[in-house]
Amino acid sequence: MNIAILGLGRLGRTLVPLLNEAGHTVHTWTRGQPFPECDVAWIMVRDESVAEVAAALPRGPIVLHASGSLGLEVLHPHSPSGSLHLLQSFPGPEVSVPPLAGVPAAVCGHPAAIEAATQIAVSLGLKPVHVPGDRRLYHAAAVIAGNFATTLLGEGAKALQQAGVPEELACEMLAPLALASIRQAASQGPAAALTGPFPRGDAATIEAHLEALQETLPDLVSLYKELGQRTIRTLSDEARLHTEDAARLFRSLE
Repeated sequence: MNIAILGLGRLGRTLVPLLNEAGHTVHTWTRGQPFPECDVAWIMVRDESVAEVAAALPRGPIVLHASGSLGLEVLHPHSPSGSLHLLQSFPGPEVSVPPLAGVPAAVCGHPAAIEAATQIAVSLGLKPVHVPGDRRLYHAAAVIAGNFATTLLGEGAKALQQAGVPEELACEMLAPLALASIRQAASQGPAAALTGPFPRGDAATIEAHLEALQETLPDLVSLYKELGQRTIRTLSDEARLHTEDAARLFRSLE
């Protein structure tokens, strides 16, 4: 496929050589240059610039954007148009090139755009998934599962440092546990994968956690309580906690 990449940020710089390796003919374009002949124009600029770049494109090729949060209205009046968003983080090829095999790629748009996006995704080893609904919810899900999981690892590391672990080891020490938990949740479901004091109904341990956090990291107490309450609901919804145990755990978080 003949593809023009518009935007050479971290994603664009990573994908240009990978698309070439996958057998595509790849052009890069910036405003002020002659627009190349192509089958697909794939916009990879920052979200706030997508509409402006789309407006500068000539009509003809299929136009895709790589945004997770934007709908298709920003590509008006191009048709067919669509979106191909890779559910992966890209630090830039100067740092690392993440593996793409089996990584989900959200596709949506007009039928011809979906077909083109799917072909590109498959050629890169991605797993295309049609996501026709609210892009804001799709992207919020990605932020909760991706960005917030990273933030939580950092918050856990703060508690570990208070327990005497050197700062440079704290995240590394917690990472195997965090990664294994996520893998198990992905394969078994969150409730089945949960271990520790909450599925055991161990209110005494939870109260001890809160006491220690209050003494050393009081700003984490409300976070622990909120996540704890949601963990109890997850376990209760899947009948992994008896009603009495759930009530006792909720009281421990008051």
